[in-house]
This record gives sequence, C-alpha cells and structure tokens, in this order.
Amino acid sequence: MSTTGRGLHGRVLDTLGPEITAGEYPPGSVLRTDELAQRFDVSRSVMREVVRVLESMHLVESRRRVGVTVLPTREWNVYDPQVIRWRLAGADRPRQLRSLTVLRSAIEPVAAGLAARYATPEQCAELTECALGMVANSSGHRLEGYLFHDVAFHRVILTASGNEMFARLGDVVAEVLSGRTHHDVMFEDPDPAAVTLHVQLAEAVRERDAARAEKLTREITEGALQELDILAP
Repeated sequence: MSTTGRGLHGRVLDTLGPEITAGEYPPGSVLRTDELAQRFDVSRSVMREVVRVLESMHLVESRRRVGVTVLPTREWNVYDPQVIRWRLAGADRPRQLRSLTVLRSAIEPVAAGLAARYATPEQCAELTECALGMVANSSGHRLEGYLFHDVAFHRVILTASGNEMFARLGDVVAEVLSGRTHHDVMFEDPDPAAVTLHVQLAEAVRERDAARAEKLTREITEGALQELDILAP
C-alpha cells in the first residue's frame, strides 16, 4: 500500500476511537489486536501505534496476559480534543455539548476579566479584528467563516488572561464551537445579540474594564446554553 503508516493508524483511530467513546466496546471489553488488524487490513505494528494513542487518551489500558482493555469513562482524558470530537460525533452529543458549555461558563468569564487586566495592545487589536470578522460573516449562511473568527476570538481571550491553565483550554473551546457548527447545533445565521456581545467584549478588554468583560462573557455562555435548549434538548 502507498498510504503511510501514520495515515493507516489515523484511519483506524477515526473508526475505532468513536466506537469506543460511543459505547460499542463497553468498559472492561478486551480488544483483540490481531482481530482488529485483520478487520482494518493493517499490520500489527500499526495496531500497536493505535493502541499507544488510545492509551495516551486513557481510553484503554494494556496489561500483560490480559490484553488491551477499555477503561471506564471516568478514566478518559475528556479534555483531549480528539476525544471531544469523537464524543460529539456520537448519540450523546447534546449532553456532551451542555457539559462542555457549562465548563466554558465557569472558566471564560474569569479569563475575560483577567484579559481585561493583562492583554497586550497586540492582543486587544487581535480581539477587535476577530470580532469584526464575526460581524462580517454573521449573515448569508457563512458559518465556516464565522467559526474561524469565533474560535480565534476565544483563543485570544484565554491566552490574554495570562494564565497558562486557561490558555491550554483553547483547544477544548475550539472543539466545542466546531462541534456545534459541524453537527448543525447552530442557527443558520448566528444570533445577532451574540455577535454584538463579542464586539462589546473586545471593547471591554481594550478599555481594561474587567467587571464588564466578565459580565459580557457570562452573557455569551448563557446564550450558548439557551441555544442548546432549543437546538439540542
């Protein structure tokens, strides 16, 4: 085959990972790597690489004389962007989106308040640019363009907080926003009120108004939860 080894293990992961997170292999299930290698028509070395990746996500555990065992959900690295993507692709999507959006509502207002204190002039300018990009893509069914600027906006907020823990959640927020868009848990055009809130938030950060930045971000995440009540009850 001309496909690279990495491409092969990626193909297997794209099928096997979602099957595990969807519960097709319940916790305690033993994965037979020989059988899986046959199923996916790949070598044992490719399957070993697949298992290593799944282990890094704490989805499975390899033990001598036992084999590769699927771990309980409580052991999973639920902040891994790939795990989030797989779970959002499954039937449990509404609950996952709500859980992740509640996480955002707990983290992002605090991050926005810190960003209002510590953002550099360059970061303030980037926020404004992202907000204007959201405005420009908020009508005409241009959700992909809107998503691009929305993800960038929230990454800047988390990074500008100056807290490396918050900054590391940028990938998590990106997966939540992408999941909403790609699984049609968004209105055809974004809520104009939400777009305005992002513009106002960029202004609050630029003006060093931490209290207003927190309040506006809380309104953004509360609005996202309300959208989920309508689109993914």
